[in-house]
Amino acid sequence: MKVRLIVKAVFFTLLLPGVVTVLVPYLILGRPAIETWPGLSTVRILAACVGVIGGATLLHCIWAFAFYGKGTLAPINPPEVLVIRGLYRYTRNPMYLAVFSVLAAESLFFVNAALLIYTGIMFSGFHLFVLLYEEPHLRNRFGQAYLDYCRVVPRWGFRLHFSRNPTGAN
Repeated sequence: MKVRLIVKAVFFTLLLPGVVTVLVPYLILGRPAIETWPGLSTVRILAACVGVIGGATLLHCIWAFAFYGKGTLAPINPPEVLVIRGLYRYTRNPMYLAVFSVLAAESLFFVNAALLIYTGIMFSGFHLFVLLYEEPHLRNRFGQAYLDYCRVVPRWGFRLHFSRNPTGAN
């Protein structure tokens, strides 16, 4: 993998999911809420676990885009190859689901209604972006391979059957 691609991947990671999952929640919560950590509870521990898993999932997907797809998560520098490996065998949008998980975890951890509303708005925005831009673009770019992939792998749900090739082709 080229150094230039790694630099782009890091830059777009900080810019896109970094702003959505770190900067905006920080602005919503405010500095005092961040500095005065709430006491631990079962819900907060579970929320932290979900947030860590979501963050790890996000980083794994970004790595897959760079390593297998030869691109980044940014629409201006998308993968050159259709990524249907790893988590993309189970759901078409694990990166968006990971961001949603991080935001939901932050909402629960800090028990903040404004952050929960922001999470819902972001998920709605993700859904519209996927429907109106991303899926049409991928259909045009990858043609039948993408259509086959869509037929087998759900947009938001999870496919539980494991296959090396999610399109079913050998």
